[in-house]
Amino acid sequence: MANMRYKNAYPHAAHGLLDVLRWKLGLGPPEVSVFPPGDPSPRKAVNFAPVTANLHQPDPGRVQVTWIGHSTFLIQHRGRNILTDPIFGNCDPLPLARLRRAAPPGVPLAALPPIHDVLISHCHYDHLDVAAIKHFGNQAAYWVPSGLTGWFQKRGLTRCRELAWGESAPFAEGIEIHCVPAQHFAARTPFDRNQTHWCGWVLRSPSRSVYFAGDTGYCPGFKEIGERFGGFDLAMIPIGAYQPRWFMHPMHVNPAEAVQIHLDVRSRQSVACHWGTFALTDEPLDEPPRHLAAALALHQIPPETFRALAFGEALVI
Repeated sequence: MANMRYKNAYPHAAHGLLDVLRWKLGLGPPEVSVFPPGDPSPRKAVNFAPVTANLHQPDPGRVQVTWIGHSTFLIQHRGRNILTDPIFGNCDPLPLARLRRAAPPGVPLAALPPIHDVLISHCHYDHLDVAAIKHFGNQAAYWVPSGLTGWFQKRGLTRCRELAWGESAPFAEGIEIHCVPAQHFAARTPFDRNQTHWCGWVLRSPSRSVYFAGDTGYCPGFKEIGERFGGFDLAMIPIGAYQPRWFMHPMHVNPAEAVQIHLDVRSRQSVACHWGTFALTDEPLDEPPRHLAAALALHQIPPETFRALAFGEALVI
């Protein structure tokens, strides 16, 4: 299995080193912004919200979701405290300015309730963070896509459950978990590309359904997810890291495509992720919510049904 290469359901040509150089040297096709020129800084501040949600005694019959930053959410339902793709520090492995947090976590590690479960969407450093995993250790159970168990075992972590696309399992009392496709890729070094898989996650109880899209480009698979599960009470959908579009579109949706995912999966309430925390790509950090608002208006979707939360802000569904 060590040499297995995982694939997308809707394949696309992979970008190579020459494409990266074209991007970094500004030699790609011109990008046209829908906004007039403004502050070009990619590290413009993003709003914070005081953490007023009850993180230690939430209503067990509802879903409480708190955005910590990037793709890290605290999901609380039926007595379970669940983190998605936890990262609380800077993005390894290189000490580049782009990989440093533009803002601290919306909820500090010390303020978290005991974490029961961690959902990992894929192995990229901004989604699978060594420092965060070491912090939680074996006190948490880890749910990972195909091929990723070995990474945890090498670090002495034994409470790891691996699921392939389309597989399901009991998650906790009254909750089931489903591994669903995403459109992305995986690598932690130049030599292990696509040796582990990438995914989204679905959690379902008798009263609530939750979808975490992970990190993804757009593809027809989201309509299939919506049809399979009949819609969701809550969806967490990425909106950032999309410029330059010629380079990023196979792996990262832009806000307009995020709105299409919201429609495809039949989400009743969506919240945005993968923005405002790390300057991974060329768009300013505060731009994605403005694009999101424009896309929602174009579709005549009420803006409160797909929100870009402030750091530390919570919703109860």
